[in-house]
Amino acid sequence: MTSKSGLALAGVGALALGAAAWGALVERENYWVRRETLPVLDPGSDPIRVLHLSDIHMAPWHSSTIGWIRELVELRPDVIVGTGDFLGHPDGLSALTEALMPFRGIPGVVTHGSNDRVAPRLKNPFSYVLEPSKPHGDHSGEAMDFEGLLALYETLGWTDIDNGVTHMEVRGSALEWVGVGDAHYGLDRLPDLPGALDAAREKVDGNTSSLTTLGVTHAPYQLVLSALENNGAEVIFAGHTHGGQVCLPGGRALTTNCDLPTSMASGVHVWTHAGRATYLEVSAGLGTSIYAPVRLFCPPEAVLVTLVADDIGYA
Repeated sequence: MTSKSGLALAGVGALALGAAAWGALVERENYWVRRETLPVLDPGSDPIRVLHLSDIHMAPWHSSTIGWIRELVELRPDVIVGTGDFLGHPDGLSALTEALMPFRGIPGVVTHGSNDRVAPRLKNPFSYVLEPSKPHGDHSGEAMDFEGLLALYETLGWTDIDNGVTHMEVRGSALEWVGVGDAHYGLDRLPDLPGALDAAREKVDGNTSSLTTLGVTHAPYQLVLSALENNGAEVIFAGHTHGGQVCLPGGRALTTNCDLPTSMASGVHVWTHAGRATYLEVSAGLGTSIYAPVRLFCPPEAVLVTLVADDIGYA
């Protein structure tokens, strides 16, 4: 009996080791493009292709990530949406610049995650599976080149909407982008949203009722999602969750690292609050912390979201 038990334990150990090796050596770089279509534009509008990038966690040695991101320009996006944690190492800015430079001149909007400002810390790589990290305002740690990151976005022609609002016209449609700072680190400014929206709309020529409002945030806490929905967002883009990163077979997430239900860890869902409903697009992201370089049943992704007129017909 003891011998059989020992063999069983050895088998379980070998299986776990194999899964860890697969997650670290194979699936972590098994990039793919998820494609979604959302009918939110005014009737008769031309489609708008939105490339959603999130949680790249770029480090200097991520050459495969650099090459794969550069090729995404072939998707011909009209707009780029970045939902934070693009940096993952204090020396990652040069590699990130190489990855993103093909998108220079394509309009974009960005919000930020904690690792854009502060380097990740060494900890148990699977601790988040057992218990999600708590939201906090501790910003101590090795500083990232955040000013350099902002300069890169400016060079690309992207707008920083962390707790801000911007408008743009894309393919004949008026888009209003409203961003919220990283709630996981207490950097959201939800009470300021209505005033920021009013101030931005006063500068818009024409009928503001024709605007399509789109929300952008790093961490999809329920309070943030509901605030964006209350302020008219028809689609909300978010990251932070890594899709659960280490999932059960079938991609069933064990955590979202926030209070978002695990069933919404990635993909497109409908967020409802106070009788309203909006689309929620959560990206599983492209990277991981340098201290937890593994993905399991949760491959890294970029997301191509095509916004179409709400009069589109489906068979």
